[in-house]
Amino acid sequence: MHLTAPATRRTGIRDTDGMAVASFILGLLGLLVLNLFLGPIAIVLASIALWRGTARRGRALLGLGLGVADLLVLLAFVQADHTLSWSL
Repeated sequence: MHLTAPATRRTGIRDTDGMAVASFILGLLGLLVLNLFLGPIAIVLASIALWRGTARRGRALLGLGLGVADLLVLLAFVQADHTLSWSL
């Protein structure tokens, strides 16, 4: 016997919109800390949100761009001091 109702289309859209917002926040946060981890997570979440057709397309694109920027910042600092850590 199945006690829960099946997920509606609206729930799926809300989840996808949440992924777009999460990718933006994680990408932004990744510019300051843990860019090695937060950058790829932001890229994956934004890609999934865009693939699923989020209503927050702009937020997902910003998350994607910030995730890539996280990795580029990390690469720049690795090139500068040859370590995986950096400080302000």
